[in-house]
Amino acid sequence: QGDVEEDEAVPDSEQDIKPRFHKSRTVTLAHEEQRGDGDDEDDDDALSDWNLRKCSAAALDVLANVFREELLPHLLPLLKELLFHLEWVVKESGILVLGAIAEGCMQGMVPYLPELIPHLIRCLADRKALVRSIACWTLSRYAHWVVAQPPELYLKPLMTELLQRILDGNKRVQEAACSAFATLEEEACTELVPYLSFILDTLVFAFGKYQHKNLLILYDAIGTLADSVGHHLNQPEYIQKLMPPLIQKWNELKDEDKDLFPLLECLSSVATALQSGFLPYCEPVYQRCVTLVQKTLAQAMMYNQHPEQYEAPDKDFMIVALDLLSGLAEGLGGHVEQLVARSNIMTLLFQCMQDTMPEVRQSSFALLGDLTKACFVHVSPASVPEFMPILGTNLNPEFISVCNNATWAIGEICMQMGAEMQPYVPLVLNNLVEIINRPNTPKTLLENTAITIGRLGFVCPQEVAPMLPQCTSLRNIRDNEEKDSAFRGICVMIGANPGGVVQ
Repeated sequence: QGDVEEDEAVPDSEQDIKPRFHKSRTVTLAHEEQRGDGDDEDDDDALSDWNLRKCSAAALDVLANVFREELLPHLLPLLKELLFHLEWVVKESGILVLGAIAEGCMQGMVPYLPELIPHLIRCLADRKALVRSIACWTLSRYAHWVVAQPPELYLKPLMTELLQRILDGNKRVQEAACSAFATLEEEACTELVPYLSFILDTLVFAFGKYQHKNLLILYDAIGTLADSVGHHLNQPEYIQKLMPPLIQKWNELKDEDKDLFPLLECLSSVATALQSGFLPYCEPVYQRCVTLVQKTLAQAMMYNQHPEQYEAPDKDFMIVALDLLSGLAEGLGGHVEQLVARSNIMTLLFQCMQDTMPEVRQSSFALLGDLTKACFVHVSPASVPEFMPILGTNLNPEFISVCNNATWAIGEICMQMGAEMQPYVPLVLNNLVEIINRPNTPKTLLENTAITIGRLGFVCPQEVAPMLPQCTSLRNIRDNEEKDSAFRGICVMIGANPGGVVQ
């Protein structure tokens, strides 16, 4: 059914494009981003009805994860025949098997990989599109091993070939190559820096080539690239390659177009990576995000007042816009100040923080924290009395990510307010201590909570010190500035309450 060779010029039918859901921003400590781990299963989107082939591969995946290396003596003799078979359908099934067992049998497969990976890279150039596309997926499942070897051996040939597949004449191969490349980017991170020029040329060329559905995957590959190489992307030659096509798409899309989601997510990563390099583009991007938030809030208000006349807004527009504003604040730092000064974002943010939808609140608190760091003059002591009670109410571990971001924002406000934080300690401290002592609190939330308690103690030691005996979660966190300020806080609290530490 999928055995078509060249179809890149055939427009996508709208029902082929799955709805996308935006994953709201959760503030995690630097370099401990969670890996997206749900993306490999869709290699067969075009035939996404479960077929026998797909069910069998899923079963093998589970068997491999349960029996690990014990599976290999039974499997390898069969695999040998499949992988080098003359009939492409048989060969394709062998490559799929190799991908399916990758996670479970990784250790046992290592001795065979120096021979297998070059074979798979050759399969990327197979004359059959379905062999090329499955080879992309299987190689992505071994990306972790590839990246751990000297780059000349496998990473460079794999990357070169994958980039050619991104420009394949077949839409399925384009899609598989783009997804595989995104996985490779996550694994390789700064290993990719020497090849950036070459990578960007390919991704930008794909912009002019792709139909609707793959364009959405391309945004993802670009966003992941920005996340993976970070500030290394901030070079004039890279910016000149990358930004014009992104801004052109940005200008083509209407405010109601759902394709804005993946583009905004992509720009959010790019803005964070480019830092000051994003300055020339920030004004129109910033303005539009504010407009999207404003429009969505207005539409929600009309709907709440007259549900029979108006339809409910799609709040994803607002969530993605808030996240991109966070990306701008994080990337531009102090430069975002003048943009904030000329807009009503703080008023809008106040409304978003009280939205009924948890994801809206989650993204608002992330933005509040980022703006606090970047330009506290606009968060300003004047609005802190309004914000703090809302933050306190949201320290509710029922919504982990909302609670996490609210906790982090309180800590950032703390560091700016200093001793003036005193009146707000009662609003938040008990909830924070309760979260830290609850059984089963997730690690990210524990870390952020510990840091915020430490920061509160740093600025208001007298108020927080009595709680010291109950706070012991900091020691396992990786060292960074946030942990630094938290530990200083603990030292100040020990001075105020030495007895509390004795136990």
